[in-house]
Amino acid sequence: MASQAGKSEGNVRTQDPEGTRQNIIEVATEEFALNGLSGARIDEIAARTRASKRMIYYYFNDKEGLYLAVLENAYRLVREGESKLDVDGLPPLDALKQLVEFTFDHHHKHEDFIRMVMIENIHHADYIERSKVIRQLNGTAIKTIEALYERGVDEGTFRPGLDPLELHWQISALCFFNVSNRASFTKLFGRDLGTAEAQDSLRRHAVDMVLRHVVRSEKLPQS
Repeated sequence: MASQAGKSEGNVRTQDPEGTRQNIIEVATEEFALNGLSGARIDEIAARTRASKRMIYYYFNDKEGLYLAVLENAYRLVREGESKLDVDGLPPLDALKQLVEFTFDHHHKHEDFIRMVMIENIHHADYIERSKVIRQLNGTAIKTIEALYERGVDEGTFRPGLDPLELHWQISALCFFNVSNRASFTKLFGRDLGTAEAQDSLRRHAVDMVLRHVVRSEKLPQS
């Protein structure tokens, strides 16, 4: 005869398996972002979710499987946000500005994503390499920038000869560093770069630097 706990777990899987899975991923994201792959504990994740340790293994097989699912979900969120932007419906200059602003805002609001990427780089991107999902998701990001950039070059707004992948790198670098190194810069130089005023300034300057790199000087908006 099945135990009451076993029946309860079965009911959760039957009633809302996707909700349970997502709940595990959300909690695990915080745990991995805080403690890394080696330091994260399945027991701790189970204690904070509506799932048992056994259920976590049921959904994700092992800790590495859960880590990979968390990583895929983190990239999915940023790419889904990008897909909602009206990049094709705006003039190239405005579309590029919107893309930089979105990236800056998303990274600022999702510090766990930045930490997960930092952790994955410590592991030499081994888990990204295993994931077809992440590579497909990020392929769409490059295609978006390629199309936007080509449109801007064709209409004479953007400088020719730039590499869309490098452009994606540069946008990501400006927005990523704002989160990854904010604490160290604040402590080193005694100025809180996390205030609303500081973030507004850094956001404006990130947009300005990208536009000045990509847009023909005569097409830049006058300040």
